[in-house]
Amino acid sequence: MPLDAICISGLARELQCLAGARIDKVQQPTKDTLLLSVYTALGARRLLLSAAGSGARAHFTRQKYENPDNPPMFCMLLRKHLAGARIDSIEQPGCERLLMLRLTARDELGVETPRTLVVELMGRAANVILCDEELRIIDCLRRVDFGEEAYRRLLPGMLYKLPQKPAKPCFYTIGAEERRRMLENAAKDREPSAWLLDSFSALSPLIAREAAARAGGWEGLGEAMDALAESVAAGEITPTLLELDGRAKDFSFMRITQYGEHGANRACESWSELLDTFYGSRDRAEQLRRAAHDTLKTVRTLRDRQARKLAAQREELKKSANREELRRRGDLITANLWRAQKGARTLECEDYYTEGCPTVTLQLDPLKTPQQNAAQAYKEYRKAETAEKHLAALIEAGEKQLDYLESTLDALSRVESVADVAEIRAELTASGVLRQPRQGGKQRRIKPAGPLRFVSSSGLEILVGRNNAQNDELTLRTARRSDIWLHTQSAHGSHVIIRCNDSEPDAVSLREAAALAAYYSEARESAKVPVDYTQVRRVKKPSGALPGKVVYTDYKTIIATPGKPE
Repeated sequence: MPLDAICISGLARELQCLAGARIDKVQQPTKDTLLLSVYTALGARRLLLSAAGSGARAHFTRQKYENPDNPPMFCMLLRKHLAGARIDSIEQPGCERLLMLRLTARDELGVETPRTLVVELMGRAANVILCDEELRIIDCLRRVDFGEEAYRRLLPGMLYKLPQKPAKPCFYTIGAEERRRMLENAAKDREPSAWLLDSFSALSPLIAREAAARAGGWEGLGEAMDALAESVAAGEITPTLLELDGRAKDFSFMRITQYGEHGANRACESWSELLDTFYGSRDRAEQLRRAAHDTLKTVRTLRDRQARKLAAQREELKKSANREELRRRGDLITANLWRAQKGARTLECEDYYTEGCPTVTLQLDPLKTPQQNAAQAYKEYRKAETAEKHLAALIEAGEKQLDYLESTLDALSRVESVADVAEIRAELTASGVLRQPRQGGKQRRIKPAGPLRFVSSSGLEILVGRNNAQNDELTLRTARRSDIWLHTQSAHGSHVIIRCNDSEPDAVSLREAAALAAYYSEARESAKVPVDYTQVRRVKKPSGALPGKVVYTDYKTIIATPGKPE
């Protein structure tokens, strides 16, 4: 999966169109990713430089990335040195897994000064390094200090040195005779692909396995090695996406046949298209996962805590239901004080609350007087009576809070961008579930993304809320009173509005809107989902209700299968 030397050589040739381009903007959407907005002879482009361990690469991108509120320090440094800089050339030294962008920038006095941006694409050791005209390091995306191992220290002020060359010969630069000689001396008691990786540099595990698979064993390995080296020397390099069972698995500069009928090769027009396709969706998903992780964990903790609190309150309320026994106990002790003796552990008396007045034995605290035992029973009775009144209100409020947290978790499971996560977090803060963050400076106001918009087969507009706060905005302010409101029955989900323009919706639009309501709910995995619908005029928000909570009347129910329009 990591870029090998041959893939990088093809990528370097593709990026030669950057020669003469100007850098307009420098952005750093994640800690390992840089975006350079450049103006080339072919128009405006965005160059992505990634030093992520699992996806180090450099290519043009069309993906959208969301930038943090405060740019990291390395991003600010690059803006200072590279804003307005001209890219002179793109180089790949030898078979190294890195690219050098030779630049001409202007210093504080406006004097043109050479700069070099080194993009090391070496897996976990990937890095982006800015150097001056003497190749002295100005700063790095990831500073490296290995203590006594000073050769590959990457620190500001040090001279940049290329990575130490491996002791193994480069597969593509040595001659065919040398490769054959090494093959003759190889130990044949191991896998050919393992021998290739241990004997040569510039070979990725995928290409080593492919060469061994095409050779069919040790006997044909020599011819397979020669064919591979000759094809690369002839420039037969094609960006190829490898798919296994319909999913992107890997990529290479040649067709991969080792997976047989399970693998499919798809040639791409450019390396940028290949890498953007392969890494784009994965990076967006990872960025979203990181953004949602903290909020999701916090809400889950609050939900679990609220559930435990409710369970304890219900148990205490259950105990308070037996408070009449405490009052009867106090009455019986008071009526038989003349029988009770100080220090006694029991009191036998007639139970005049029961028909026939049977004799009962009451347990007493020997450390208390009979009067104190009676007073303790009355105290526990009053406490239980008061607890029942307060617990009923607390349980009702707790159930509403738990329901709100459950609905928030459902909304978090359906977020589509980092902005959606920020909007939900702002909603939680505004509703008092989360504390206001203690941060200095002016807080950037989050602009709501607006509801999701769809158009039915009949041409009616359908709006879907993204979260609880947006559900309120959509239902109570955006929608007209004659529009149709839909929501899943007994399941958390989005509010859905059909814009009817003061007319009745057709059956197709109603069915498609119900499918959207089911899809954007916690019941999306079900085959059949009941969805209630009514006019917006029939939907009301109770006073003091939490975001997203409404009540409705005069509704009908439709059974829907969750789904989105094609």
